[in-house]
Amino acid sequence: MMIALICVLALASPDDWSQFRGPLGTGVAAGPEAPVEWGPKKNVRWRTEITGLGNSSPIVSNGRVFVTVSAEKGKKRSLVCLDRASGKLLWTQTVDVPGEELTQKDNPYCGSTPCADGERVVVWHSSGGLHCYGFDGKPLWTRDLGKFAHMWGYGSSPIFHGDRVLLNCGPGERTFLVSIDKKTGEIAWKAEEPGAKADAWVGSWCTPRIVKDQILVAWPDAVKAYEPATGKVAWSVDGLGKLIYADVAIGDGIGVATGEDEAGSCIGFKLSGERLWSRPRPLEVGTGLIVDGHLWTIDDGGFIRCTEAATGKEVLKDRFPGGSAWSSVVASGKRFYATTRSGATVVFVPDPKKFSALAVNALGEPTNSTPAISDGEIFLRTAKAVYCIAEKK
Repeated sequence: MMIALICVLALASPDDWSQFRGPLGTGVAAGPEAPVEWGPKKNVRWRTEITGLGNSSPIVSNGRVFVTVSAEKGKKRSLVCLDRASGKLLWTQTVDVPGEELTQKDNPYCGSTPCADGERVVVWHSSGGLHCYGFDGKPLWTRDLGKFAHMWGYGSSPIFHGDRVLLNCGPGERTFLVSIDKKTGEIAWKAEEPGAKADAWVGSWCTPRIVKDQILVAWPDAVKAYEPATGKVAWSVDGLGKLIYADVAIGDGIGVATGEDEAGSCIGFKLSGERLWSRPRPLEVGTGLIVDGHLWTIDDGGFIRCTEAATGKEVLKDRFPGGSAWSSVVASGKRFYATTRSGATVVFVPDPKKFSALAVNALGEPTNSTPAISDGEIFLRTAKAVYCIAEKK
């Protein structure tokens, strides 16, 4: 019994970065602090070139690094598994997706980040289906969730919650939140949303968040909280914009959802469903972090912003070194990290009174992905490669 318990605990380290924005979706890493400075010839433990496109972020679980790539204009979509210690390619699983699927050049196919639990990994390829593999690369199950079409493509990511896989399926005319048994691939429940035509400026690319045993998803017009067992809506908060790119940011008992439409409406709310404020904001693709009552975000125009989470009042705005970012903000210790579209990762300590970068680490390769941080190491995905950033031991 003791040996079995040790084996189970060893599958998933608390320092693993096992899904988009970390194991709890908070964007905050456990374990030792990550490096502050690196470059092409400094603090790079390994670099593995990848062939193909994608905006998905790497994840780290049980000694493996997973990332998705697409080829042949999205007709081939792959999950790639690398050895964490060396970056060596261990295996690749590729799905054929016939026909044409809409997207745009800045969001190539394979924008969805996989999730893992130490023994299985789940990846969503939109119209190519939801797939589960063992860590040896063996297929375990596949679930066809139908066809999806939106002019800006797809990008929400699956997450694990207990024995379930949760996924925001869409955007497009078919839009729903689904809960699936992670061992069998069977659907437990679906919560349908209205959806919109493929060319409509309406849609959600939000990855679900788990808070107080509720599932939070930002949809066009509203944030909804679902009961995990049934998919029943527990509460909702309206006033959100029509286009939702970021996940819900949560901190200090407050949630903030950023959306875009003609008014650019964003909302702050209590986690009981009470709206606190609604304000216009610039386009923000990545998810921000709330710390000490302040929300930190980087907008598509290349500005870093600090906002009071309880009121929506902006208290700081400054130019972000390296320009605009689609990366979400992540943290290690007291330091924040965000990667610009040009491929420079900016490290800073959040101070609502003044922005100052500790380091601007350029790799010279563009990216729209979010860093993964695990056990003091940073895993970055660029347009050309996956990197492991670590200080020499």
